[in-house]
Amino acid sequence: MSAVNNRSDKKPRKNTTFVIAGVIALGAGLLFAYLMFYTAPSEIMEIVKVIAVTSDGCIAETMDGYAVNIGDCNANPGQYVDALVDQKTKERAALMNPTS
Repeated sequence: MSAVNNRSDKKPRKNTTFVIAGVIALGAGLLFAYLMFYTAPSEIMEIVKVIAVTSDGCIAETMDGYAVNIGDCNANPGQYVDALVDQKTKERAALMNPTS
């Protein structure tokens, strides 16, 4: 009789293990989706006007009025250059500014 009891004790443990593994897999999948769709950059080449050159890179203004850091550049303030601009940064800036 003890052999029968041992088998029945192991079955709920297996089910619990599968449930825990499923919850972990679901959490990992949701984290991956969040990172891919909300934090991954979406860069587009734009013409921007350099407004300052700092030690952290060039600060430029996009044609629609957003200030962005474009990294190192060989330009002087006032020049127009092509640069990769993260569109999600612009979206976040628009959400933070209720007047735009």
